[in-house]
Amino acid sequence: MSDTQNSIHRIYEKQQAKRWELALTNAEQRINKLKRLKTALMDRREEAHQALLDDFSKNPGETDLTELLPVVAEINHTVKHLKHWMKPKRVRTPMLLKGTHSHVRYEAKGLVLILSPWNYPLNLCLNPVLIAMAAGNCVMLKPSSKVPRTAQFIKSLLSDLYPEDEVAVFTGSSEISDQLLELRFDHIFFTGSPRVGQHIMSKAAKFLTPVTLELGGKSPVIVDRTADIKKAADRVMWGKFVNAGQTCLAPDYLFIHRDRLNPFLTYAKQVLEKRFGSDETARRNEPSFCRLVSKGHHQGLAEILKASVKQGATIEFGGGTDVETRFLEPTLLTNVNSNTPIMQEEIFGPILPIMTFEDLSEPIRFVQEREKPLAIYIFSTNSSNIEKLLKNTTAGGSSVNTTLMHFANPNLPFGGIGNSGQGSYHGLFGFKNLSHERAVLRQGAPDTLRLFYPPYTPGVKGLIHKAMKYLA
Repeated sequence: MSDTQNSIHRIYEKQQAKRWELALTNAEQRINKLKRLKTALMDRREEAHQALLDDFSKNPGETDLTELLPVVAEINHTVKHLKHWMKPKRVRTPMLLKGTHSHVRYEAKGLVLILSPWNYPLNLCLNPVLIAMAAGNCVMLKPSSKVPRTAQFIKSLLSDLYPEDEVAVFTGSSEISDQLLELRFDHIFFTGSPRVGQHIMSKAAKFLTPVTLELGGKSPVIVDRTADIKKAADRVMWGKFVNAGQTCLAPDYLFIHRDRLNPFLTYAKQVLEKRFGSDETARRNEPSFCRLVSKGHHQGLAEILKASVKQGATIEFGGGTDVETRFLEPTLLTNVNSNTPIMQEEIFGPILPIMTFEDLSEPIRFVQEREKPLAIYIFSTNSSNIEKLLKNTTAGGSSVNTTLMHFANPNLPFGGIGNSGQGSYHGLFGFKNLSHERAVLRQGAPDTLRLFYPPYTPGVKGLIHKAMKYLA
């Protein structure tokens, strides 16, 4: 057994010994742990900025907006509500159970394994960690190896705050993830691709471990004829190109009514030039636009873009690439169809394919025939059209006349469905997901059930018949 495996097993045993103590902690003790994390994040904010700059040139302003602010907001929300969430909840008693009292209590699951991604390495790592701690669990965490500086920052941050028998961080290659997955956890929380999600589920099946899978997919934007095109262009360009498109929730492709395509392109180009520069040279040097995470990821996207153009797609904006700096311009593509290479898999980069439609049934049918996406974005001022799109499609979540923002509301569940994931978190939904909802019934007086005990005499059968009649 390697030193890493020895370390994993040693810490695993320590957390097994500590889990019941943590499960018995009260709200104030858990709140104190969350407040310490918030204070440390604010104190070490510049370290976080530097780590993400080093890993993929993420601007400190974007790090604050998309990484630190969501975590601090989630801590504040959890601190405010945790005491109420932890209280046992009384439930009503049906007439046939007269004499009993019932409630639901929220118990810590025990040991939670969190495997976090590279694209939002602080946000999508620390949010699951903080809600797992709020639910009274021990945590073993493996950040992505694709962002080594940020992974080291996370390890340093959490190691300074919590003992390893409560929260332990393991850095390194995916082999460490596989070693962790050989252990029996009480819950596994994974954020990443559907392909790796299948691998996680197969490992979890050995112990029947419950899993939360936050995956991705091709999330569409649908812009109908009634939409405010200027606002749609402004908001879609933000949602698509923040983090250089490396966002699980990012608009993956856009369907727009054919009459609105040209004005949309005009506004979209104006927005991109204003935000990132008027030409390719300016955009290469714009610090507000981050880089792709690796040369391999860059090469894959560049090849797909080239193949799509060769097959007939038109570059309306952008298209410039530089493998050495991992730069790929914000790119808009038209003359795209379902067979275009860019439409075959989730893009996860700064390329937006655009297709047109005449009737709303066309994008509805297109979405229905494909895997269920993590999000659907609708731009319209027609309430009937909005309702039609919501009723006739399925997605993990949706925003209307904006993008990404349903993720930011802690009162909404965030998660996927089918190929885009299972389970949800944020706020109360995360607390429940990483807790066990234990049903408890107490028998008091009178004890009506004894009236139905065997032997099943005519009298007992008569009472059962009356009960059936009552329920009917």
